[in-house]
Amino acid sequence: MGGIFGVVSKKSCTLDLFFGIDYHSHLGTKRGGMAVYGPDGFNRSIHNIENSPFRTKFEHDVEELEGHIGIGCISDTDPQPLLIQSHLGSYAITTVGKINNEEELVKYVYDHGHTHFLEMSGGRINTSELVATLIDQQASFVEGLSFAQDMINGSMTILLMTKDGLIAARDKLGRTPLVIGEKEDGYCASFESFAYINLGYHDYRELGPGEIVSITPEGVEQLKAPGDQMQICSFLWVYYGYPTSSYEGVNVEAMRYKCGEMLARHDMAQGENIHPDYIAGVPDTGTAHAIGYANASGVPFARPFIKYTPTWPRSFMPQNQSQRNLIARMKLIPVDALIRGKSLLLIDDSIVRGTQLGETTEFLYDSGAREVHIRPACPPLLFGCPFLNFSRSSSDLDLITRRVIRDREGDIVSEKTLFDYADPNSTNYNEMVEEIRRRLNFTTLRFHRLDDLVTSIGLPEEKVCTYCWSGKGCSGCSHGCGK
Repeated sequence: MGGIFGVVSKKSCTLDLFFGIDYHSHLGTKRGGMAVYGPDGFNRSIHNIENSPFRTKFEHDVEELEGHIGIGCISDTDPQPLLIQSHLGSYAITTVGKINNEEELVKYVYDHGHTHFLEMSGGRINTSELVATLIDQQASFVEGLSFAQDMINGSMTILLMTKDGLIAARDKLGRTPLVIGEKEDGYCASFESFAYINLGYHDYRELGPGEIVSITPEGVEQLKAPGDQMQICSFLWVYYGYPTSSYEGVNVEAMRYKCGEMLARHDMAQGENIHPDYIAGVPDTGTAHAIGYANASGVPFARPFIKYTPTWPRSFMPQNQSQRNLIARMKLIPVDALIRGKSLLLIDDSIVRGTQLGETTEFLYDSGAREVHIRPACPPLLFGCPFLNFSRSSSDLDLITRRVIRDREGDIVSEKTLFDYADPNSTNYNEMVEEIRRRLNFTTLRFHRLDDLVTSIGLPEEKVCTYCWSGKGCSGCSHGCGK
């Protein structure tokens, strides 16, 4: 995944840029980057942050990267921001998103006069460089950004820095957010709405899907109006969005309380005969969901294990599966008095591969738990996301649901059959859930329903992307075109 942040100010922007980017560190652990424009022109710094946090790596750059305009990112993919010189002038670019038709786009730019790209290790092309090349095919930044958005299959939010200010473009269907903050001396553009609050900015407005704006210290000018259709990623609220952020006016923490409440009410309506001693969340993202469940059910919330945060990073990020499993196990410290002999109802944000939650459950049993009931805060994940890079899954078979389905149906499974497994009222769905429960040794397992999840978010269903659960993208299509 990744996060982007930009500042344009009447005075030095460097500290605001530094802290604003740092507030996106939950979205990536691979690379960070800063670029500024000031008295000495364009200047840039990129560092690997896999073994050291952003602040540590960039604290010495703050003194050298002096300017009144700046952009930067936290990235789990390619090095950025990039400095570009083209017929449009000199500019810097940073992006967040995913391109599915890279080969097609590279061929297009070769066929239209582009001569080369800088090749990275493994023969890859930097995504932001490809986006810049598409922009440069046109006669202006606005035309180029619109052209790039139309050509890209997937999703791409783009932030440009010129010598005059920022140009911000939200991806065509608004799958990722982009919000503008304002204070007396200037403006900022940010993926996360909370990233600028402590810097003295207040909310100015969110960009709509496909909207393009120019930002200078004097104001914000709309260059392209937003489109009518939006498919914002629902997993922002379930998992990877930060609790203090809001997207489309819906706060993440409040949504998670509502999500847990609806899980509890569904359990109570089913009349299932379970009597947990405590409701608990898998730290950190499961915690708010668990608070919502506890408040609605009347069962006490507790923390039967505590995440040791000073040294252990988020388990979602490392590339290596065994490293993810090790981190997930090592960072959780049990509280014996809240586990031994107790029945626990545990809420996690999702079940992806199932490995970590299965090991967490065994960890609780080994620590003396009597029962472990599992309530994921979203439906079963059945389809890999074709629009964003928030998942490490390289194949749909990384998902425990798809492995269960393969074992039941064989290697070739029709789309119709997959849709049946996504239907919580079908026999296939219920038998799949039972098989997951058995394999991972849960006492009981019940997933959040998709209709309840959409209700938890509170936006119209047609404005929320639920592809990873339903297999249906824009306008209910199932081909994942991203258009």
